[in-house]
Amino acid sequence: MAENEELSNQAGEEIRMPDIKYKPGCNKLDAFNWLSHLPECVNDNEIIEVRFKNTRKGFYRNVNNLRLEIGDIVAVEASPGHDIGRVSMTGRLVCEQLKELKVLPSADDLKKVYRKAKDADILKWEEAKMLEIPTMLRSRKISEELKLNMKIGDVEFQGDKTKAIFYYIADERVDFRQLIKVLAEEFRVRIEMRQIGARQEAGRIGGIGSCGRELCCSIYITNFNSVTTTHAKYQELSLNPQKLAGQCGKLKCCLNFEFDCYVDAQKGYPPRETPLETAEGTAYFLKMEVHKGIYWYATDPHSNTNLIAVPVERVKEIQGLNRKGIKPQRILDLAHEWESPAQSQDLLENSSLTRFDPARPVKKHRRHSHKKKNRKFNENKRI
Repeated sequence: MAENEELSNQAGEEIRMPDIKYKPGCNKLDAFNWLSHLPECVNDNEIIEVRFKNTRKGFYRNVNNLRLEIGDIVAVEASPGHDIGRVSMTGRLVCEQLKELKVLPSADDLKKVYRKAKDADILKWEEAKMLEIPTMLRSRKISEELKLNMKIGDVEFQGDKTKAIFYYIADERVDFRQLIKVLAEEFRVRIEMRQIGARQEAGRIGGIGSCGRELCCSIYITNFNSVTTTHAKYQELSLNPQKLAGQCGKLKCCLNFEFDCYVDAQKGYPPRETPLETAEGTAYFLKMEVHKGIYWYATDPHSNTNLIAVPVERVKEIQGLNRKGIKPQRILDLAHEWESPAQSQDLLENSSLTRFDPARPVKKHRRHSHKKKNRKFNENKRI
């Protein structure tokens, strides 16, 4: 399709087509085709994957054997009418995706791909997308007037503008039968209500996280796994809800990223609840450094002063001796002496901030000229 192609509507006015170039990798539903180097077969494009707004996508049957590529805009079957979306996956990768999702529908169950989208289809699709934000704002006011305990977070119009999906969040069950009647009369479209969670809402709205980067749920996360305080405990994070909660009000999804790594690292670690009995006294566990293999102990379980860093091997050894009724003389022997960071020497203590600056060259001729002037002055003084 040519850029800025001009069309005429029913009133005879000229309308410029919007610029809808496809940029691969800019959508979180895009998938890398790792089977692209294999030769294509006849039935590779029988089933394709089409994505729509945000995280909505589905599998469709290419009944007309169209030659489709990733990024093509197609018109697909909907109920009722038709919808417009982009092709997100084709070829053998679709079959692998169906196996991964454990979804093996028959050919009759899948909806059809009608055609590649025409200019008129794309124009109507763009007009439908421009109606979404005003419709969402108006629907929020209507729900407030009906005193419904719900929040409409997003609206998605079908490609032919005959249907609209309203995404909402609610803590309790909501009777929105009256709301559907009012919305249908207001917008003259078929209404569908879908309830989403707080994480899905944050992914649709987007934003910047505490790390300074765009929210992971709005970039690439499509399936939300449960996150509990156990994930924070295994990673030795303070249970501060203000730091652990994201913009959705739930625990951050990034607590799942390194959780398996911390669990694997602590498989062979001794129990932390058991205190260490020595001749010097009892040492209580306070904290640990997982990947360094260090347990920190103190003589007072409620104080962080006078901490002692004990390697995991030494903790196992002392606990084994305590089970036999033996108390070692010291918590650390000569073979396991450990220097705590508080007592370690600061390597940059005596260093200057300008130590890496280039040295200025010394101009020796000035010194020689100064000496010559002194000699001439002394000679004249003698004369």
